[in-house]
Amino acid sequence: MDNSYTSRFSDGPGVVIVRGAASGLAQSIAAGKHQLNADEPIEAGGTDTGPSPYDLLLAALGSCTSMTVSLYARRKQWPLQEVAIRLRHFRTYTADCATCETGHGMMDKIEREIVLTGPLTEEQRARLLEIANKCPLHRTLTSEIRIESWLG
Repeated sequence: MDNSYTSRFSDGPGVVIVRGAASGLAQSIAAGKHQLNADEPIEAGGTDTGPSPYDLLLAALGSCTSMTVSLYARRKQWPLQEVAIRLRHFRTYTADCATCETGHGMMDKIEREIVLTGPLTEEQRARLLEIANKCPLHRTLTSEIRIESWLG
């Protein structure tokens, strides 16, 4: 079988390439000039050479949230000194969720704690929480997403 092909993507800004041997779970990630690794913990069958895919998702959401809040505070010249985001992902039964729109079964849930350091007023803190919920990745994760896949 010929493994050569022409990709529909040109390698450039906005294109992420992930490669991994089929014999394991460790992955090599190229995002522009940046190199990262992903893997699963040993107890999940991986070799723990990098964060799990869900850890990377949480890191992306946390990074986007922190950047968005920081940019907004700088633009408003508010005395924000530091932003720390703690996140966790888990699955919960929809029957246990009063605000769930899906039917019965399991749903994914992300909890995000935002810690703002600096002499901010309560009004500024409340506004920064609103802004955090408008970060681009938050909007993507809470919108309808379509993923199109094909073989190359």
